[in-house]
Amino acid sequence: MEEIDINRISDFNSQLRLKGFYAFQIESSNYLMRSYSRREFYKICIDTGHFIVHYADKSYEVNGTILFFGNPHIPYAWENISPDFYGYACLFSKDYLTFNERTMSLLSSPLFKIGGTPIFALTKEQKHFIETIFQKMIMEQDSEYEFKDELLRNYIQILIHEALRIEPAKHFSTATASNAATRITSVFFDLLERQFPIETPNKPLQLKTPLDFASVLSVHVNHLNRSVKSITGKPTTAHITERIVKEAMLLLKYTNWNVSEIAYSLGFKYPSHFNSLFKKITGATPSEYRKAIV
Repeated sequence: MEEIDINRISDFNSQLRLKGFYAFQIESSNYLMRSYSRREFYKICIDTGHFIVHYADKSYEVNGTILFFGNPHIPYAWENISPDFYGYACLFSKDYLTFNERTMSLLSSPLFKIGGTPIFALTKEQKHFIETIFQKMIMEQDSEYEFKDELLRNYIQILIHEALRIEPAKHFSTATASNAATRITSVFFDLLERQFPIETPNKPLQLKTPLDFASVLSVHVNHLNRSVKSITGKPTTAHITERIVKEAMLLLKYTNWNVSEIAYSLGFKYPSHFNSLFKKITGATPSEYRKAIV
């Protein structure tokens, strides 16, 4: 097996974060597909092969060519059945595309929402046209053209509009490799973990309650709670609380943020609520815990 080129991955991530956009070709030996932080970037890709797409709490088996739209806030994964696959992909940040109100509205389209199916089966003609758009993006991103970012945004819009004209692929058979409770529990933990580590006190945690997670997953909170408890033996709230307290302990140990900043970063409106929860779980207040580990 080909060794992973660490320098190549580093260059890929650096360019992606610096420019907010990156387009590339997908090949069977391409390791770049899983090397970026999905918390930050939207993804559009065209893939040809035999694989299973796990998207949120559903799975779809594909044998052919599809166009796929990925939201950084919704867990998704590829499970390759055939070793041979190829295609193109582009990754972009919300800030890159939301240059104006028109493009920002496209991110609110059904393509990027969990309630829909962001997978579109393509005909040969559609495949050729869309591959041409990706090839133009790959060529243009390295050009010296003064307005290339505007042109790249236009290419992204073309892909989105083309997909909106195609009916989502409903004929794909849903994979039965995992039952519904197992899958939704897996997605819950994926969403929970995606929020960490906390990198700045200025962006508070968004998903803090079972209802928050259920809303993102477009399921009833009771269904989420039953699924998580049936698989893990513990309620959803317990898992959320444990992960928040674990992150709080790391922030107290490895940052110089004050307790109020840590409380805010973890989604607490009042530091007193954070203090009470932390002491209930650990037996010490945040300040006492910090002093004890110094």
